[in-house]
Amino acid sequence: MEKSRLQVQKKPVRVIAAVCNDMGMGKDGKMPWNLPNEFQYFLNTVTSVSRPGKMNMMVWGKLCWFSHPETTFPLSNVLHVVLSSTLSSTPNHAHFLSDDFDSAIRLASEPPLADLIETIWVVGGTQVYKDALSHPWCDLVFLTDVMANFDCDVFFPEFDRELFEIQERFPNVPSGIQEENNVKYKWQVFKKVTGDAV
Repeated sequence: MEKSRLQVQKKPVRVIAAVCNDMGMGKDGKMPWNLPNEFQYFLNTVTSVSRPGKMNMMVWGKLCWFSHPETTFPLSNVLHVVLSSTLSSTPNHAHFLSDDFDSAIRLASEPPLADLIETIWVVGGTQVYKDALSHPWCDLVFLTDVMANFDCDVFFPEFDRELFEIQERFPNVPSGIQEENNVKYKWQVFKKVTGDAV
């Protein structure tokens, strides 16, 4: 058996979210704010690949998946995996169903998908973000700071701001404060500090 010689290809695991002042992300299964340009930035980021023929994988918790309007799908250059230990079949528009976060990572990093998948994007909810932030392959956190107070019932988990350092500038990420519908926000990227730095 060649099983032991399976080629595992390490993939960048990246987290993307938008949070308000108290790290809230959602309320009653919906976004508490209406920021079309911010949502378009999210879509552009997760669908961006370096060359034709490559795809990204988006990892969704079950509740997060079902809270998104069906009009969001399909997305170009993306395969969707939904995490659930209770669903018996893959939901509409999704491509794969995995029991847990590590299973989804294996799916993307082993054949037959390993040569196809470029980046693993983690899009929520809270537990899935926690799993991603503690994964050794997680290198970047794209966190939009929505500079306002909103009533939320779902929150982004705490993460180590010394392990993940905010970047002054980052390629393809506009800097400065944006404003939409009287709500100010800014796009931020946190990069994991590697042990290699002198």
